[in-house]
Amino acid sequence: MKSEIFYKAISKRQKIKFLYNLNSIELEPYYLSINKNGNKVIYGRVNSSNEIKMFEFNKIFNIKVLPSSRFSPIIPIMRILN
Repeated sequence: MKSEIFYKAISKRQKIKFLYNLNSIELEPYYLSINKNGNKVIYGRVNSSNEIKMFEFNKIFNIKVLPSSRFSPIIPIMRILN
C-alpha cells in the first residue's frame, strides 16, 4: 500500500507528508529502492532544504499526498555549480 502511494506521488510530482520516528516530514519524493540491509526505502528532498535524504518504509506512518503542491526535481549534477 505504501509503495502505491509513493509511486503515484513520484509520477505526478506531488509532495507528501508523513510521520517518521514521530517527526512530521514534508518530502518531494524522487525514487524508491532497497538499501544494503534489504529494507525498502524512499529518497527525496525534504522541504526547505537542498539535501536528498533516505527514509525507511518501516518507520513511515500516516502518509498524506499533498495534491495542491507540485514540484520539479532538483538534480545536482556538479557540486561546484549548485
